Amino acid sequence: MSNQPILTIVTATRGNFSDYWLEELLKVKGNVQFILVYPPNATIKNIDDSRIKNLISPFKCEVMQRFTGLINADSEYVMALDDDDYVHHEIADLVVQYFARFADSWVLRLSIAKIDDTDEENIKREWQALTNIEQLEICKKTHDNPFPYQNGNYKGLLEVPIVPLDKPLDIRHIIFPWKQRTDQNGIHFENFNNRVWQTKLVKSALSEISTAMKIKGALTWIPAWSLDRLLGLFIQAKFYQKGAIIGHAMPKNEQIRFIMRDSALKETRIYLMAEILLLKCYPQYGYLWNLCIWQVYTIPKILAKSIKIKYLRKFSNKLNYSIVKST
Repeated sequence: MSNQPILTIVTATRGNFSDYWLEELLKVKGNVQFILVYPPNATIKNIDDSRIKNLISPFKCEVMQRFTGLINADSEYVMALDDDDYVHHEIADLVVQYFARFADSWVLRLSIAKIDDTDEENIKREWQALTNIEQLEICKKTHDNPFPYQNGNYKGLLEVPIVPLDKPLDIRHIIFPWKQRTDQNGIHFENFNNRVWQTKLVKSALSEISTAMKIKGALTWIPAWSLDRLLGLFIQAKFYQKGAIIGHAMPKNEQIRFIMRDSALKETRIYLMAEILLLKCYPQYGYLWNLCIWQVYTIPKILAKSIKIKYLRKFSNKLNYSIVKST
């Protein structure tokens, strides 16, 4: 019997995850590997579990930390999980069932419950038992049922098509920068995290991303943020087949608990620089041009938000200092 894990869960971390998060992670059953990737000079936590592999990224940034973990996965399937989100304890058994039934699928899209970080009761409630994959019917997008994904109320395994990368460039994003994108709406998805992927596809895409990062000679450009959408789209671009069904989406109840935090406390991020790698490798796809052009026009808003957050924090710190001093 092979000792190769069926699933690797990769987490980029600074090591400041909570004890509760770690306890919940280690409750995941089955032949699972956990890879925790720390930035350089971080203090690695001593965790007494043979399934844990600790790695040090060569650079401090989400892209390289996540990259380091995924490229070192030893399993047949892999997923990325943040160090404040939670995954169902029976995820490994679910993965085995799903890929036994759909061996050619690229990805299993897990059902995600978004929970406010102050809602401790919902975060810590018991996970509901998972339905056997064999008992779930296949939900398809048809003429009579064009929106089976709407509101996430489908009851079976929903077919997930590949991103429609061959959509033409929408010039309206250049003329009307305030126009919201709509091409990302639908059953397809862009992001990589919180989904279970075939490891061989992921590593193949990472290899090409690594090559794309090389500028000239010994110079290498590593964008700081983010590998999430970059890798999700890169896999689909690299192996693109028009109209292909690449996997299925799980119905409720959730298998992932995504913790929502106050946006004022979040680090502001500019994603455009990472996604330029997509255009560098796959300039033939209008969908990617639409994404990047739209991202250009979000930069002023992001910078303005960053200045606002810094000002509010500075004001709050001064206010707190004044209160403490007066008492």
